[in-house]
Amino acid sequence: MFERIWTVRFSDTDPFGIAHYPRIVDALHETSDMFMQEIGYPFWELSQEHDFGLPLVEMNFEFRNPINAGDDVRVTLTPDVGSRSVRFNYEAYVDDTLAFEGYEQRVCAEVGGGSAIELPEDLRESLLEYADD
Repeated sequence: MFERIWTVRFSDTDPFGIAHYPRIVDALHETSDMFMQEIGYPFWELSQEHDFGLPLVEMNFEFRNPINAGDDVRVTLTPDVGSRSVRFNYEAYVDDTLAFEGYEQRVCAEVGGGSAIELPEDLRESLLEYADD
């Protein structure tokens, strides 16, 4: 599992001080960017240096409790690794309270709009280091 803290800024909130859902999605994309960089496969290098990408094909989130300006949100990402795709499962907590949970489904695809391909073995191994046992 990968973990990071997202501090909710006033600019992330609506007029009532509650985190606005597009900013929550931005925080999740930033979390996956940080994760991919940590494992040595930054998204911005995949297509340029490895000739494949991991485009987002599905996402779903369920909001449980509001997140407020000033909150430190512990966001976890746990990959569920398939042969041609990876699902990033997220949970976010304020203190010990679950604020939201959900996932992003990403498929491994050739550059240029090609079809789905097998995850490269070295990427697969890096992802599995963070997967649930």
